[in-house]
Order: sequence, then C-alpha cells, then structure tokens
Amino acid sequence: MIRLGAGRLDRVVAVGAHCDDIAIGAGGTLLTLCRARPGVRVDALVLSGAGTEREQEERAALAAFCPGADLRLTVHKLPDGRLPAHWDEAKDAVEELRAAADPDLVLAPRTDDAHQDHRGLAKLMSTAFRDHLVLGYEIVKWDGDLGRPSVYQPLSPETAEDKVGLLQEHYPSQRHRPWYDREAFLGLARIRGIECHARYAEAFAVTKLTLDLGD
Repeated sequence: MIRLGAGRLDRVVAVGAHCDDIAIGAGGTLLTLCRARPGVRVDALVLSGAGTEREQEERAALAAFCPGADLRLTVHKLPDGRLPAHWDEAKDAVEELRAAADPDLVLAPRTDDAHQDHRGLAKLMSTAFRDHLVLGYEIVKWDGDLGRPSVYQPLSPETAEDKVGLLQEHYPSQRHRPWYDREAFLGLARIRGIECHARYAEAFAVTKLTLDLGD
C-alpha cells in the first residue's frame, strides 16, 4: 500500500447538500486534520437547512468537528431533495465559494452517490474546483450505493469513537432514523479500516489525481 502525504495543507473546503452530510462522510477526517494542524482554515458550504434547527445543529457540530480551526460556514436554504430543480442557485453558491477559496483539499460528496442532491453537488464541485484534490466521501443509506473506494484516511479508535459521539450529540433531529446509530457508523469505519490495514478509516473516491513526484 502506498501512503502519500498531502504536503502543504493550510486550507480545506468541505461541502454538503444537507446538514450532517459533511460530518457523516468526513467527520473523522476533519477531526484528524484539525487536531494535527491547529489554525487550519476550513470553508464549509451546506446547500439546505438555513433558518431551521438543522442549521443550528450544523453550526455546533462543525465547530466540534473542526477543533482549533478557522471555520467559516455558509448554509443556504435550497429545498431538501430538489437540487436538480434549483441548479442555478446551487451553482451560484459553489462558484461563490470557489471565488473566495483556493484550498489545498476539497471534501465533497461522491459523483456516483445515489441521492440526487449529493450527486448534483458533486458534479458542480468537479467543474468549479478543476485544479484541486477533490475527495468524494460516502454516506451509508438504504440505496445500497456503497462502492469500492480508492482513498483512505485511517482513524484512531479514539477518533472513531469521538466521531460517533459527536454525531449523536449534535444532530438530535436525526436520531429517529433507523440507519443513524453507532453500529452503522462504526461498522462502516471498521470495514474501511480493514481495507487499509487500520482499525478504522473513512474512505473516499477520487475521479482525477495529479502526482508531483519530482524534486
């Protein structure tokens, strides 16, 4: 297995179609990254939930998932499940983010995610952030769309437990969902850990990667 570092990593962009997407898909990675790099800037964008309890949950959650970071979160109010019908608004939000941020790393949904909102946002990210490393996170759901990821971020047992605890603490509106539980989150992390010779891990898809192996 080849391990490549990210080199300079001062600025991160993280996006989600819904409040909790970022935390579920990449919460462990954000915890790992922010704990290792105090002061890293994280520009986060969520397309739905503005003005609701979901936005309040998201702000508290991402503050906890990005300890010590310079976190800047924008939440919009596109209707849940209707991103394709609001394409122009979603594209404008992503383009505004791109104009304000030149990140070293982008965390976004996968382009082959079965949810139309996730998939639509992923396609927008790949066009707006053409010269950046974009990692597509995965979210377990009833669609059964989990694939074969190619990129892994190992998580320490403590970080994996912290992720699950923060998800349970900060998103009370989601606790009634049958898939929103400790077993689901830790189970997937354990499987991804097995795949990269770690106890736990988060996994990502990458559609394009440019190497710089010279001096």
